[in-house]
Formats: sequence, structure tokens, C-alpha cells
Amino acid sequence: MSNEPTPTALLPTTVGVLGGGRMGAGIAHAFLIHGSKVTIIERDEEAARGAHERVVASVDASIKRGVIAGDRNDVLQRFGTSVDHAEFASCDLVVEAVPEDEKLKKAALSAVADHLSPHAYLATNTSSLSVSGLAQSMPRPEQFLGLHFFNPVPASMLIEVVITENTSDETLAAAKRWVAGLGKTAVVVRDTPGFASSRLGVAIALEAMRMVEEEVASAEDIDNAMVLGYKHPVGPLRTTDIVGLDVRLGIAEYLHSTLGERFAPPQILRAKVAAGELGRKSGKGYYDWR
Repeated sequence: MSNEPTPTALLPTTVGVLGGGRMGAGIAHAFLIHGSKVTIIERDEEAARGAHERVVASVDASIKRGVIAGDRNDVLQRFGTSVDHAEFASCDLVVEAVPEDEKLKKAALSAVADHLSPHAYLATNTSSLSVSGLAQSMPRPEQFLGLHFFNPVPASMLIEVVITENTSDETLAAAKRWVAGLGKTAVVVRDTPGFASSRLGVAIALEAMRMVEEEVASAEDIDNAMVLGYKHPVGPLRTTDIVGLDVRLGIAEYLHSTLGERFAPPQILRAKVAAGELGRKSGKGYYDWR
């Protein structure tokens, strides 16, 4: 539990987050409760209001659980939202957290880079896309890397740090400090399709889907086998529902195109996404969340 009103020496003083959805709000929350000043930039005023509400609700939940101490107003006065990319000019670190679409991320990162100060670091929160590919249009690729946060960000203890051939030793060292300052553990991986976590996690999840498709066992029993037999905190199919079936399908298609047939999405996944069964966010996936 931290009572510090300002960030430790491990954390950036001012952090920008591009995109205030579930992941972006979680990333903002993580830096905010550890003392950084945080600004989320969204595409329009309505999205900015939604991002603000998500972060405030998350901070309130943390205070209620006793995860953070201190006055609520003292925490929230360090948080803001905007639609103006110029806000990034004062940031020491900006984390891009827009949806997992390569064209969208490239456009978003280019827009951010135009406003950064020379000393600022830029990170992408991608779970599978090529960080090297995203870095190609960056003016300072040595200060760019991947920071793969996990959902839900406040509870997750892991951040995957993804480095390219151009990522400097100084940038990697800074990233390790940030992760430590957030009270999480860094896993450093070279930029390869799916990195370490998505590659392994999706492989297990796709096989679990095929087992449901082949009526080997129910989704619940398959998950219980991994939770009780292998000590996974959550089964692969329930995790898929939490992450989003559409997100998992996008990652699987990318890994299929880069790593081969072993990552081919099963028909049951395509059918569920086509039917709008996206998991928890839609109310139904492999489980009923309604």
C-alpha cells in the first residue's frame, strides 16, 4: 500500500495514455495510484467522458478494497482526459492503447510522435503485432518498445516488455524501472509473433476450443482441468471470454499468417464471433455472463 503523493524515482512523473478503453483505463489507473500524473487522450468528448468514468470507478474500487490509501481527491487531481494530442508534449512516457489493428495503431502512434518531446519514451500496448513493424515510422525508434499489459491491469502482476533491434539499452532499463515501480514483474522478450504470453496462451485456448467443438468435454470441465490440474488461476475458455473472442480471433489470425497452421482459428471461434458472442462484453461467449 502506498501513501506517496508523487511517483517514486522508478516511475515517470507524467504519463500519457492514448485510448481510454478497458486496457487504457487500466494502464492509467496503474500509474495514477503509484503517484504519476496521468492524462488519457481520446478521439472525441464522449469517449473521453467514458474513459474518465472508468478510471474514477477503478480508483474508487481500489480505495474501497484498501489497495491504496490517502485522500481520493489527492489521487484524482493528478488525472485528466482530453481530445488534444498536444497534451502529450509534457509527458515523459506515452503508452498507446488503441484496439489491436495494425493500421489503426500505426496511424495513432504517428499522431502521438508528432507531439512528443525529444526525451520522451513511446510504448505500444500490443499483445501480438510486430513492434518492429510499428516502429518503422517512428522518428526515434531507439526510444520505442512494447509494453504488453494484461487484463485486468490493476490485478495482473505481469508486464511483457517487447524490444526491437533498435530499442536502446537505456529504454529497456527505463521500462524495467517502470514495471518495478508499478509493483509488477517484467518479462523481456524479443519481438517475434505473439511474443511469449500470447503465443502460449492462444495455443492453449485454441486447443481448448477444438475440444469443445469435438465434444470432448464441456467448456467448464476443460477449464476446471487446467485450474485444478495445472494450477492455472483461470481456465483458457473463461480467459477467452474475459479477453474477448474477437480479440482472440484477431490474434489467432495474425499468428496463423506468421507462424503457420498450428494457429489456424477453429470454426467454433469464427462462428461465435460472427454471431456476436464475444464473451463477457457481449454477455455470452463460452459462458453466459448475463
